[in-house]
Amino acid sequence: MVSELSKARLILPNIFSQLVRGTAIACLLSIVPMAATTSPVLAQDALGEGFKTNPDARMLLQADELVYDRDMQTVVAQGAVQIEYDGNRLVADKVTYNRQTNRMSASGNVQVVEKDGNTIYTDEMDVTDDFRDGFVNGLRVETTDDTRFVAESAERSGGEITTFNNGVYTACQACTKNPDKPVLWQIKAQKIIWNGARKSVRFERGQFELFGMPIAFLPAFEMADPSVKRKSGFLFPGFAYKDKLGFGVKASYFWNLAPNYDLTASTTGYTKQGFLSEAEWRHRLENGSYNLRIAGIHQFKSGDFNSNTIDADNKNRGMIASKGDFEINSRWKYGWDVMAQSDKNFSRTYDIEGYSSSTQTSNIYLTGIGERSHFDLNFYRFNVQEDKSSSHENEVDSKQPWVFPSLDHLYIAPDAVYGGEFSITSNLQVLYRKNQYDNASLVPSTNSFIQRGSDNYRVPGASGTNARFTSEAEWKRNFITPNGVVITPILALRGDAIGVNSNSIDVTRSQAFRAMATAGMEVRWPILFSSTSSTHIIEPTAQLFVRNNETYAGAIPNEDAQSFVFDATNLFERDKFSGYDRVEGGTRANLGLRYSGNLNSGWGVYGLAGQSFQLAGRNSFASPDFVNVGAESGLQNSRSDYVAMLGISDNEGFSLAGRGRFDRKDFSLQRGEIEAQKSWSRLSVSARYAYIAPQPTYGYNHIRQELSLAASARVNENWRVFGGTTYELVSNTLVRASAGLAYDDECFSYSMTYSQSRNAPPSTVTKPDHSIGFKISFRTLGDFGSTSNLSKGSLY
Repeated sequence: MVSELSKARLILPNIFSQLVRGTAIACLLSIVPMAATTSPVLAQDALGEGFKTNPDARMLLQADELVYDRDMQTVVAQGAVQIEYDGNRLVADKVTYNRQTNRMSASGNVQVVEKDGNTIYTDEMDVTDDFRDGFVNGLRVETTDDTRFVAESAERSGGEITTFNNGVYTACQACTKNPDKPVLWQIKAQKIIWNGARKSVRFERGQFELFGMPIAFLPAFEMADPSVKRKSGFLFPGFAYKDKLGFGVKASYFWNLAPNYDLTASTTGYTKQGFLSEAEWRHRLENGSYNLRIAGIHQFKSGDFNSNTIDADNKNRGMIASKGDFEINSRWKYGWDVMAQSDKNFSRTYDIEGYSSSTQTSNIYLTGIGERSHFDLNFYRFNVQEDKSSSHENEVDSKQPWVFPSLDHLYIAPDAVYGGEFSITSNLQVLYRKNQYDNASLVPSTNSFIQRGSDNYRVPGASGTNARFTSEAEWKRNFITPNGVVITPILALRGDAIGVNSNSIDVTRSQAFRAMATAGMEVRWPILFSSTSSTHIIEPTAQLFVRNNETYAGAIPNEDAQSFVFDATNLFERDKFSGYDRVEGGTRANLGLRYSGNLNSGWGVYGLAGQSFQLAGRNSFASPDFVNVGAESGLQNSRSDYVAMLGISDNEGFSLAGRGRFDRKDFSLQRGEIEAQKSWSRLSVSARYAYIAPQPTYGYNHIRQELSLAASARVNENWRVFGGTTYELVSNTLVRASAGLAYDDECFSYSMTYSQSRNAPPSTVTKPDHSIGFKISFRTLGDFGSTSNLSKGSLY
């Protein structure tokens, strides 16, 4: 007996949804996990826990015709069939359910969209009502993470295993203009087996294709389900080359031991030095995470290293390191980043990830942030990873300080104090150094002369132990007159307690207390000029600070105030020294003029110029200390050099900025920088020029000039080229140069770089170092690359 209902659109109650809840929707959606989608719920269902839906949900079925055949025990919906249930949707030309066989079939432009966004396309499907077994023809799956499976047919068995026959997998999108064009990469296989229990996808008798061309045959290849972010298995190999190590190939295995901890073990075989073993343990807890890394090697040819290297005779070398970061509560956290190694440069020699920089800093910290306060406690140890030079009497590493601790605290009163802002700043610093740096140890930086205090600059320091505690209270308040003048009185009181236990000949005080009282006034008058096409603000500014003289300059160590550059950015600082070990004293006035303007055409202009004057008392910048800070800074005279800065920019990617210090007598340039950059839709370029006049006190008897250029161009939507160079103009030395080529799209990226670096005079090592690197990344599959270091001009 057959009954027919045309143009059916029914909201079926739970009694009929019992018929289809495990079939029409659940069975269709069960295809999603066998396509390795990103739905964690469906992935669990594949383990046999059952399809989880809302038991109170109703099913909406819409079709041109609905046919009930009571004799054949079938229900047929045909003609623009659309079934919606619990946020999921099925569209097909025809859907049939057989109550005798408990099987459901859909045919004709079948499309399933599950509520998480995954979409399944097929020509025909036939599954059981418990969705453990089934068969699908002409399957195509598009997941929410933009991965795609296509197969001639697919079979599901046991509720866990899905087999794609003659399948294709890719994370690339098809070309919209030419859909028949091969995607950038894909994996074809006679069988693709998705295991819901193991969360793995296995390819059998397959091949990897790039631009439609097979480049690798894969008899058997297995990867994690794309929805799985962490799965045990081998990682892509890595490659490396160093002149003293030879060629290296790195093999790594990742153990996903638990959702919150894992282990990675690696072995790198070098043709010259043997096998480097590494292991990293990572553990995530409720309030933070930490890791532990170890590495070691038994070197085959330790004599291949430079004879001046202190580790040349070390056969067994290694390191151990750990990083951690934990929250005590929402305001407090603590952590560490520590490293110990068998010798001073093992980690840099073998490029241990995260520990290959020229200076490695070990740190233990505790920080806290209040509503109007900040606490920062740190313990430091500095390790300079470099070869020992025969010109050094002592190891550079032994001259680096232990800092235990460095403590900073800032408190700002929540309420106004006599109408102004009141704050207290405190700092505690305790250092120990085994061997001192003396002035004869100064070696100018050879790679970046602009930044004093870089890795290649030996900053002097006292041996033994020295400690200092500083506390400073400051009050300031703004008054605004009727004509717009801003008057800010400033009062400050500071005290330093200093203790030194050192045999350095420069240190003449073992104990000291230093006090500094400041009474200051700042006056600013912002003046606004405006028209229909522009606005301009000119702000004359004057400061006056009256203080007692700085005491003990040159008699106590200077550890944290060695780096000092006087320019327009610190013209109006009350204390221009960069740290606490020095403090500016005497009576000083700062005068300057600020300007900012905006033009309606999109241009913006800003500038500042001024000068500083020592009016009375001892000039701290003319008082030599342990490291001669302040000498030749432009502030050592009663009337300082002029400082200025000027910048312009538009809203189309162009900017130009310059800053400089000019001699107080003849206005000659003492220090200056000019930077410019411009960006277009496909091209961006930048340039920087730096100039420093001779500074004999620091060992620089000649002018230093440096020019840097960089550019990046996007050839098309996917390809770009980039490069840069730095040129030392006085010695005509190409300090560094680099160039690269890169490709990136939604499923693939590739980059290749070349760089060359060379030391400029006065360094005697002028042969260039060359490096070549590349990286290839296939989305969802992995990435690999190499870094080569061809030293001492071995390319020639």
